[in-house]
Amino acid sequence: MPTTPAINVSRLTKRYGQVLAVDDISFQVQAGELVGFLGPNGAGKSTTMRILTTFLPASSGYAWVAGFDVMYQSMEVRERIGYLPESVPLYPEMRVSEYLGYRARLKGVPRAGRVARLDDLMALCRIKEVRTRLLGTLSKGYRQRVGLADAMLADPPVLILDEPTTGLDPIQIGQTLETIRGLAGRHTVLLSTHILPEVERVCERVVIINKGRIRFDDTLRSIAGREPVLQVEVRGPGEQVGAFLRDQPEVAAITANPAGEGLTAFEVRTRDRRDLREALAARLASKGWGVRRLDLKRHSLEEVYTDVVLRQEEAAAREPEAISVA
Repeated sequence: MPTTPAINVSRLTKRYGQVLAVDDISFQVQAGELVGFLGPNGAGKSTTMRILTTFLPASSGYAWVAGFDVMYQSMEVRERIGYLPESVPLYPEMRVSEYLGYRARLKGVPRAGRVARLDDLMALCRIKEVRTRLLGTLSKGYRQRVGLADAMLADPPVLILDEPTTGLDPIQIGQTLETIRGLAGRHTVLLSTHILPEVERVCERVVIINKGRIRFDDTLRSIAGREPVLQVEVRGPGEQVGAFLRDQPEVAAITANPAGEGLTAFEVRTRDRRDLREALAARLASKGWGVRRLDLKRHSLEEVYTDVVLRQEEAAAREPEAISVA
């Protein structure tokens, strides 16, 4: 029997007057999934996340979180989500433990286990050492971690995290990502960030939005499993080298670009995903051509993201100017 998605977005649209921020998007996040929600500035990420967390109404379309409609059942949605916005709103005059205790009471964390829950979360988010500090005196990194602890207080089934590692140093980033990755299975996480290696380290799937539309939705495993490409730089007559490479029985297709200094760069796609590096190096050398570079290039999230965003920008440049907001 099919399960209900933890997040279900259907034909969601948001307009600010004449500005189209989110344009008829649809996607789902299954229970227990960790999904990266990516896009450049002004793509519509933050607007979508604010709709999902009931901070903004949609202009049209539907969205359900934990099985509840974000428009008509907003209180039920809020009881089942933890939200970390990019800029965490905190009370600067309160101490860390005092603030989290106050938030725990607001969120209905049972009194009997409240102290233990706070201790566990402060340890998990590595803020025990500042528990008595005023929030107004904390660095941005510590404020982010307090915000993450706040989002997790009531142990919600769905977490929506907007730039959770902003302001953290490299060690803190690693620790925070490890914490988020440990939530897989028990919680559904929708994670927005501009740092693609963070997504590759934590998430199972990525959704890329640009200019208000969903442009890509696939798993990281599928991206990594795409057909690898051989990158070859050869010193020799470019047309002859290209013709020679095309004639190889294992080669499916090539593209060529002059690299300067008598070099030509080729991207070689092989049949049946074969690794021809050693064979091609020997064959090219036997023709008297110098091989300057011979690498196996595997597809990465950065390559996919760049391709999606740049292709969209090039298409937009050929159309009348459009307006978008975050």
